[in-house]
Amino acid sequence: AKNTMATVTWIYHERQEAALCGQHALNNLVQAASFTPNALAELAQQLDMMELSYMSNNKEGGTRSKDYIQRVAEGSGNVDEQGNFSIEVLRAGLMNQYGLSLPNIRQENVLLDMDVTDVDGFVCNRQSHWFAIRKLNGRYWNLNSTLERPKQISHFQLATEIESYQNDGYSVFCVNSGLPAPCQNKSGLQRGLAKFWWNEDDLVQNKTNAMTAATDPWKDTGSGMRLDGKSTSARASMSGVGFEHESEEDMLRMAIEASMQDICKEDVKQESKIDDVIEEVELTPEPDASNPKSVKIQFRLPSGIVRRRFLDSD
Repeated sequence: AKNTMATVTWIYHERQEAALCGQHALNNLVQAASFTPNALAELAQQLDMMELSYMSNNKEGGTRSKDYIQRVAEGSGNVDEQGNFSIEVLRAGLMNQYGLSLPNIRQENVLLDMDVTDVDGFVCNRQSHWFAIRKLNGRYWNLNSTLERPKQISHFQLATEIESYQNDGYSVFCVNSGLPAPCQNKSGLQRGLAKFWWNEDDLVQNKTNAMTAATDPWKDTGSGMRLDGKSTSARASMSGVGFEHESEEDMLRMAIEASMQDICKEDVKQESKIDDVIEEVELTPEPDASNPKSVKIQFRLPSGIVRRRFLDSD
């Protein structure tokens, strides 16, 4: 079914930067900017230390053994100078943050009693390149970071495509289940950069001008605007809570509070000047609520909140 305004599905697709495709593959798999180059490099170093510690305790000469000396001479076995990470690093990162394993799809019993179209996501690797395929909202998407945007894969094509990758020399790893749900609300967009979030409906319709969260004309809708023209969405982001779960009355209250932030910081002298101006305004008689030309306006004054009707011509 087509997404409605309330249930737009967003697809996260990081693009290639340097040789960080392993990082992009993990982030595209979990649909969030969860993994940084520094964190993955630290994991690689920890794995190197563990491997060297294990080799130093072997019975073939320990740190003087040929294997140990060769391993030290080769440098890191888990990250190279260009930032390419090993499968062990990707596995450790996914396990540490999400408690999920990443076995090779050809491993025995990995797809026991499962069809390939039941799998939540895949990570494919050949030489130094990694990319993810992910099921989102019932559809599979190729999230290769070298692609300009996500590419849909039909259920019918999936098995053939996975087999084709394997025939071309790719190792294919999988996460059968447990990956984070797709983003379907604005607060979820905070998990990644706006330019990497794609509107699923636009992609399905193959629009050439498919919308991202960065180009979404409705991206500030619901956040409210302060009287000084600034958006109140930053306030919601800082608190870690979006407006989607607030009542209409709460949203109005927060918008008014944000609008009045700068006014509340004025000194007593400035407030008294505002009071003088207010006292000099001569109000017209308040129209009846049944008058079709009446409008109701709410003010927040130093003395409190005031609600009053005016004619739309006032």
